[in-house]
Amino acid sequence: MIYIVVPAYNEEQKIGRVIRGLFEHGYNNIVVVDDGSTDNTAISAETAGAVVIKHIVNRGQGASLQTGNDYCVKNGAEIIVHFDADDQFNPADIKTSLEILSAKGAEIVFGSRFLDDRSRLPLTKRLLILPISILINWILTGLKLSDAHNGFRVMKSGIAKSIAITHDGMAHNSEIVAEIKRLKIPFAECPVEVRYHDYGQGAVSGFKILWDILFKKFIK
Repeated sequence: MIYIVVPAYNEEQKIGRVIRGLFEHGYNNIVVVDDGSTDNTAISAETAGAVVIKHIVNRGQGASLQTGNDYCVKNGAEIIVHFDADDQFNPADIKTSLEILSAKGAEIVFGSRFLDDRSRLPLTKRLLILPISILINWILTGLKLSDAHNGFRVMKSGIAKSIAITHDGMAHNSEIVAEIKRLKIPFAECPVEVRYHDYGQGAVSGFKILWDILFKKFIK
């Protein structure tokens, strides 16, 4: 029972292609969380065959993943995959991640853009933004990973039961990693391909994530 959770906000142009790609690779339980989109994301996702859960307002990717996790656990999922709606991920990487999850006795597998050379990262992202993000993530969470904040995860459903995502925004990535460290949960990494159609997150987004983490950690 593998469930794919796809958080989506204003992705009507790409969400259908993403869902069809997942179906083509044999994944049938696809849950799209429409995070208050103002376009036809929900209609496109339903037309492509996904189950759609709607947030009335835009709450953020972390909140969408928590909603998706809750649905998957309630419906008997054994494995939960976090997969983006913007057509940057390769659905073929799910199979490899599942194999690593089993072979290494892990409870969760994090995708990494740095374990092979398939991802063509923009130069400033590869040489500046991501190395800084990886270092900060290590300092704040205590867990050293080869990548940070790309959003690809494969986990056993017990992780979704044990870890509640309380960061509504993008800082949920570091929150999950910190909880894996705190709870001493076995983890592994898997090479994943990330295709860059647009530039994506820049320095401003990175600083916002850092602020969200620090605010939650020290000012709550």
